[in-house]
Amino acid sequence: MKDSLIALSKDALSSLRDLAPIVLVIAVFQVLVIQEPVSGFLSILFGGLLVVAGLTCFIFGLRIALFPIGEDLAHSLARKGSVFWLFTFAFVLGFGTTIAEPALLAVAEEAAEVAVGAGAIPDNQEAASNYALGLRLVVALSVGVALLLGVFRILKNWSLPLMIIGGYVLVVIVTTMAPPEIVGIAYDSGGVTTSTVTVPLVTALGVGLASSLKGRNPMTDGFGLIAFASLTPILFVLIYGIVTQWI
Repeated sequence: MKDSLIALSKDALSSLRDLAPIVLVIAVFQVLVIQEPVSGFLSILFGGLLVVAGLTCFIFGLRIALFPIGEDLAHSLARKGSVFWLFTFAFVLGFGTTIAEPALLAVAEEAAEVAVGAGAIPDNQEAASNYALGLRLVVALSVGVALLLGVFRILKNWSLPLMIIGGYVLVVIVTTMAPPEIVGIAYDSGGVTTSTVTVPLVTALGVGLASSLKGRNPMTDGFGLIAFASLTPILFVLIYGIVTQWI
């Protein structure tokens, strides 16, 4: 219990240190550039404290729960020798963590509004909701596929740079065929999928799997899954935009 409290206090100090530059930049611009009094200062202060508390609890929870779970499951599946269940776990992990991303939900809703404004979909709530849901499912599916590719790469010891370069060459080609209103959304989707929920579990999966395989180095082979998780959503959303335009 004492060790947990010490670790929690260290995470709290780390959260304060990480947020300090952001607060400093905002304060400098408020005082020197905008030069106006801050409205609702107490609300902002209370919200800032909630951010620190939430970030602290999140980091602490990652360390004591999500990272160990991801690594232990990867170790267990590797020892079990079942490629099917390893692939199934990787896909479900990628799909489940991505569909739960709050950032993806916000981007999908904004993308639906843009699609309505561009005339890509009808101007009604049902069409916008279906478009946003479809976008979320496509992105989540793409991350699931990305983890399948990443796990397969670790098992086969394929070159990560060659796969990433080939993937982005394909992205550039598909970009030229996609409707303009989807291109920016597609490229942004690669960023929202590598957020607070997805990254810790995906990293733990890669490191745990590489640690369990003979001849694999966790440092050189265990990382790289996040790169696939950033790449495949761009490609899938571009294709989603092309298909939606055809329909």
